[in-house]
Amino acid sequence: MINVNELKFDEKGLIPAIVTDADTGRVLTLAYMNEESLKISMEKKLTCFFSRSRNELWLKGETSGNYQHIVSITADCDRDALTVAVRPEGPACHLGTESCFNEKVFENEDEQVFSYEYLYDLIKGRKTDKKEGSYTTYLFEKGLDKILKKVGEECTEVIIAGKAQDKAETVYEIADLAYHVMVLMIEAGISLEDIKNELASRHVIDKKVKQEKMV
Repeated sequence: MINVNELKFDEKGLIPAIVTDADTGRVLTLAYMNEESLKISMEKKLTCFFSRSRNELWLKGETSGNYQHIVSITADCDRDALTVAVRPEGPACHLGTESCFNEKVFENEDEQVFSYEYLYDLIKGRKTDKKEGSYTTYLFEKGLDKILKKVGEECTEVIIAGKAQDKAETVYEIADLAYHVMVLMIEAGISLEDIKNELASRHVIDKKVKQEKMV
Protein backbone atom coordinates (compact mmCIF):
# COMPACT_ATOMS: atom_id res chain seq x y z
CA MET A 1 0.00 0.00 0.00
CA ILE A 2 1.50 3.34 -1.06
CA ASN A 3 1.58 6.59 0.88
CA VAL A 4 -0.28 9.75 -0.16
CA ASN A 5 2.99 11.63 -0.61
CA GLU A 6 3.96 9.09 -3.29
CA LEU A 7 1.10 10.24 -5.52
CA LYS A 8 1.74 12.68 -8.37
CA PHE A 9 -0.52 15.73 -8.10
CA ASP A 10 -0.52 18.12 -11.08
CA GLU A 11 0.83 21.66 -11.13
CA LYS A 12 -2.36 22.87 -9.41
CA GLY A 13 -2.00 20.26 -6.68
CA LEU A 14 -4.86 18.13 -8.03
CA ILE A 15 -5.30 14.49 -9.00
CA PRO A 16 -8.28 13.10 -11.00
CA ALA A 17 -10.49 10.65 -9.10
CA ILE A 18 -12.73 8.28 -11.05
CA VAL A 19 -15.56 7.24 -8.72
CA THR A 20 -17.11 3.81 -9.34
CA ASP A 21 -19.86 1.78 -7.71
CA ALA A 22 -18.09 -0.90 -5.65
CA ASP A 23 -20.84 -3.46 -6.32
CA THR A 24 -21.65 -2.91 -10.00
CA GLY A 25 -18.39 -1.42 -11.26
CA ARG A 26 -20.32 1.40 -12.98
CA VAL A 27 -18.47 4.71 -13.34
CA LEU A 28 -20.38 7.29 -11.31
CA THR A 29 -18.42 10.49 -11.77
CA LEU A 30 -15.06 12.09 -12.44
CA ALA A 31 -13.89 14.59 -9.83
CA TYR A 32 -10.64 16.00 -8.49
CA MET A 33 -8.90 15.77 -5.15
CA ASN A 34 -6.00 17.63 -3.63
CA GLU A 35 -3.88 16.23 -0.84
CA GLU A 36 -6.13 17.68 1.86
CA SER A 37 -9.39 16.38 0.39
CA LEU A 38 -7.81 12.95 -0.13
CA LYS A 39 -6.74 12.79 3.50
CA ILE A 40 -10.24 13.89 4.62
CA SER A 41 -11.73 11.17 2.39
CA MET A 42 -9.55 8.55 4.01
CA GLU A 43 -10.25 9.77 7.55
CA LYS A 44 -14.02 10.07 7.14
CA LYS A 45 -14.29 7.15 4.69
CA LEU A 46 -16.50 9.45 2.62
CA THR A 47 -15.57 11.09 -0.69
CA CYS A 48 -14.32 14.64 -0.35
CA PHE A 49 -13.32 16.53 -3.49
CA PHE A 50 -11.79 19.84 -4.52
CA SER A 51 -14.11 22.05 -6.59
CA ARG A 52 -12.16 23.73 -9.36
CA SER A 53 -15.00 26.17 -10.09
CA ARG A 54 -15.49 27.23 -6.45
CA ASN A 55 -11.86 26.73 -5.46
CA GLU A 56 -12.81 24.93 -2.26
CA LEU A 57 -13.21 21.50 -0.68
CA TRP A 58 -16.62 19.82 -0.72
CA LEU A 59 -17.75 16.68 1.04
CA LYS A 60 -20.04 14.76 -1.31
CA GLY A 61 -23.51 14.52 0.30
CA GLU A 62 -22.95 17.21 2.93
CA THR A 63 -25.89 19.25 1.59
CA SER A 64 -27.74 16.65 -0.53
CA GLY A 65 -27.40 13.64 1.77
CA ASN A 66 -26.01 11.63 -1.16
CA TYR A 67 -22.91 10.43 0.65
CA GLN A 68 -20.45 8.05 -0.97
CA HIS A 69 -18.98 5.50 1.46
CA ILE A 70 -15.49 4.57 0.36
CA VAL A 71 -14.58 0.90 -0.05
CA SER A 72 -11.13 1.42 -1.56
CA ILE A 73 -8.90 3.97 -3.28
CA THR A 74 -6.47 2.75 -5.94
CA ALA A 75 -3.77 4.62 -7.87
CA ASP A 76 -2.87 3.88 -11.47
CA CYS A 77 0.57 2.69 -12.56
CA ASP A 78 1.87 6.26 -12.93
CA ARG A 79 0.34 7.27 -9.60
CA ASP A 80 -1.22 10.37 -11.18
CA ALA A 81 -4.87 9.22 -11.19
CA LEU A 82 -7.17 7.45 -8.74
CA THR A 83 -10.15 5.16 -8.83
CA VAL A 84 -12.42 5.39 -5.80
CA ALA A 85 -14.79 2.45 -5.25
CA VAL A 86 -17.79 3.54 -3.20
CA ARG A 87 -21.19 2.48 -1.97
CA PRO A 88 -23.41 5.48 -2.73
CA GLU A 89 -26.39 6.51 -0.62
CA GLY A 90 -27.98 8.35 -3.51
CA PRO A 91 -27.36 9.65 -7.03
CA ALA A 92 -23.85 10.75 -7.92
CA CYS A 93 -24.90 13.37 -10.45
CA HIS A 94 -26.27 16.84 -9.57
CA LEU A 95 -29.02 16.13 -12.11
CA GLY A 96 -30.33 13.37 -9.85
CA THR A 97 -29.12 10.41 -11.92
CA GLU A 98 -27.15 7.45 -10.59
CA SER A 99 -24.16 8.34 -12.75
CA CYS A 100 -22.89 11.48 -14.46
CA PHE A 101 -22.15 9.36 -17.54
CA ASN A 102 -25.45 8.90 -19.39
CA GLU A 103 -25.03 10.56 -22.79
CA LYS A 104 -23.84 7.91 -25.24
CA VAL A 105 -21.55 9.09 -28.00
CA PHE A 106 -21.11 5.71 -29.71
CA GLU A 107 -22.30 2.16 -29.14
CA ASN A 108 -21.13 -0.97 -30.92
CA GLU A 109 -24.18 -3.24 -30.93
CA ASP A 110 -21.96 -6.24 -31.77
CA GLU A 111 -20.03 -5.85 -28.51
CA GLN A 112 -22.76 -5.34 -25.90
CA VAL A 113 -21.63 -6.16 -22.36
CA PHE A 114 -24.33 -7.90 -20.36
CA SER A 115 -25.26 -6.66 -16.92
CA TYR A 116 -28.33 -6.92 -14.73
CA GLU A 117 -28.61 -3.14 -14.97
CA TYR A 118 -28.62 -3.32 -18.77
CA LEU A 119 -31.29 -6.04 -18.77
CA TYR A 120 -33.39 -4.14 -16.22
CA ASP A 121 -33.26 -0.96 -18.32
CA LEU A 122 -34.08 -2.92 -21.48
CA ILE A 123 -37.14 -4.53 -19.86
CA LYS A 124 -38.22 -1.19 -18.40
CA GLY A 125 -37.99 0.34 -21.86
CA ARG A 126 -40.46 -2.23 -23.18
CA LYS A 127 -43.01 -0.88 -20.70
CA THR A 128 -42.44 2.84 -21.27
CA ASP A 129 -41.91 2.57 -25.04
CA LYS A 130 -44.03 -0.34 -26.15
CA LYS A 131 -42.67 -2.39 -29.01
CA GLU A 132 -44.99 -4.35 -31.27
CA GLY A 133 -44.30 -8.08 -31.19
CA SER A 134 -42.26 -7.87 -27.99
CA TYR A 135 -43.00 -10.60 -25.44
CA THR A 136 -42.02 -8.24 -22.64
CA THR A 137 -44.44 -5.57 -23.85
CA TYR A 138 -47.11 -8.30 -24.08
CA LEU A 139 -46.60 -9.18 -20.40
CA PHE A 140 -46.93 -5.56 -19.32
CA GLU A 141 -50.08 -5.14 -21.41
CA LYS A 142 -51.63 -8.25 -19.85
CA GLY A 143 -50.91 -6.89 -16.39
CA LEU A 144 -49.94 -8.11 -12.93
CA ASP A 145 -51.94 -11.35 -12.86
CA LYS A 146 -50.29 -12.60 -16.05
CA ILE A 147 -46.83 -11.63 -14.80
CA LEU A 148 -47.39 -13.39 -11.46
CA LYS A 149 -48.63 -16.49 -13.26
CA LYS A 150 -45.43 -16.62 -15.34
CA VAL A 151 -43.27 -16.16 -12.23
CA GLY A 152 -45.09 -19.08 -10.62
CA GLU A 153 -44.65 -21.26 -13.70
CA GLU A 154 -40.94 -20.50 -13.89
CA CYS A 155 -40.50 -21.31 -10.18
CA THR A 156 -41.99 -24.72 -10.85
CA GLU A 157 -39.68 -25.27 -13.82
CA VAL A 158 -36.67 -24.42 -11.66
CA ILE A 159 -37.79 -26.93 -9.03
CA ILE A 160 -38.28 -29.69 -11.62
CA ALA A 161 -34.88 -29.07 -13.23
CA GLY A 162 -33.16 -28.82 -9.86
CA LYS A 163 -34.75 -32.04 -8.63
CA ALA A 164 -33.54 -33.79 -11.76
CA GLN A 165 -30.02 -32.52 -11.00
CA ASP A 166 -29.76 -31.30 -14.58
CA LYS A 167 -27.34 -28.37 -14.31
CA ALA A 168 -27.77 -27.01 -17.84
CA GLU A 169 -31.56 -27.14 -17.63
CA THR A 170 -31.51 -25.62 -14.14
CA VAL A 171 -29.35 -22.72 -15.35
CA TYR A 172 -31.75 -22.20 -18.27
CA GLU A 173 -34.82 -22.16 -16.02
CA ILE A 174 -33.19 -19.90 -13.41
CA ALA A 175 -32.41 -17.43 -16.20
CA ASP A 176 -36.08 -17.54 -17.26
CA LEU A 177 -37.15 -16.98 -13.67
CA ALA A 178 -34.71 -14.07 -13.22
CA TYR A 179 -36.11 -12.40 -16.33
CA HIS A 180 -39.73 -12.77 -15.22
CA VAL A 181 -38.88 -11.58 -11.70
CA MET A 182 -37.39 -8.44 -13.25
CA VAL A 183 -40.61 -7.89 -15.18
CA LEU A 184 -42.49 -8.17 -11.87
CA MET A 185 -40.05 -5.78 -10.20
CA ILE A 186 -40.62 -3.12 -12.84
CA GLU A 187 -44.38 -3.61 -12.71
CA ALA A 188 -44.24 -3.20 -8.90
CA GLY A 189 -41.85 -0.24 -9.00
CA ILE A 190 -38.99 -2.16 -7.37
CA SER A 191 -35.43 -1.25 -8.39
CA LEU A 192 -32.26 -3.34 -8.40
CA GLU A 193 -31.02 -0.96 -5.71
CA ASP A 194 -33.97 -1.95 -3.48
CA ILE A 195 -33.01 -5.63 -3.74
CA LYS A 196 -29.31 -4.91 -3.24
CA ASN A 197 -30.02 -2.90 -0.10
CA GLU A 198 -32.25 -5.65 1.30
CA LEU A 199 -29.59 -8.29 0.69
CA ALA A 200 -26.91 -6.02 2.19
CA SER A 201 -28.99 -5.56 5.34
CA ARG A 202 -29.34 -9.34 5.70
CA HIS A 203 -25.58 -9.73 5.28
CA VAL A 204 -25.03 -7.40 8.24
CA ILE A 205 -27.51 -9.42 10.33
CA ASP A 206 -25.72 -12.66 9.41
CA LYS A 207 -22.38 -11.21 10.51
CA LYS A 208 -23.83 -10.15 13.84
CA VAL A 209 -25.36 -13.56 14.43
CA LYS A 210 -22.05 -15.24 13.57
CA GLN A 211 -20.19 -12.97 15.98
CA GLU A 212 -22.69 -13.68 18.77
CA LYS A 213 -22.27 -17.43 18.27
CA MET A 214 -18.51 -17.10 18.46
CA VAL A 215 -18.82 -15.27 21.78
